[in-house]
Amino acid sequence: MSRTIDYGNLMHRAMRGLIQEVLQDVADHGLPGAHHFFITFDTTHPQALLADWLRDRYPTEMTVVMQNWYDNLEVRRDGFAVTLNFGDQPEPLYIPYDAIKTFVDPSVEFGLRFETHSLDDDESEDDDDGDDHDPSGPPGGQREAEVVRLDRFRK
Repeated sequence: MSRTIDYGNLMHRAMRGLIQEVLQDVADHGLPGAHHFFITFDTTHPQALLADWLRDRYPTEMTVVMQNWYDNLEVRRDGFAVTLNFGDQPEPLYIPYDAIKTFVDPSVEFGLRFETHSLDDDESEDDDDGDDHDPSGPPGGQREAEVVRLDRFRK
């Protein structure tokens, strides 16, 4: 098998690095202007840390908002820790970058979505869903980055 450039994984790392850089800037200087984030993550990720009651309420995924109140934002190499307010109850979270499914800043209509592209047993390569499944894509069903349509976040 010949060597190829794995653009999917390169984009994956670049987009995670972008999120890390944005969060580090917020940790250092605070959220500028009207910027705020909707971050959806996989609560089943083995390194995701959240209170048991939150995991029970959101057994597969959860969307958090970083806007008016957040505390203790600590940006790390593989993820970030932050304390957020849930019904007047501050709760610490640790969200690995690999657990992030979407990262959206609606104030500037910016968003990223990380999707898993792997064929399940009940899917076939000739599905008529408009997506071209690339069998040479990222190994192990890793997520690839793509831009998110912001319509779902508009009220």
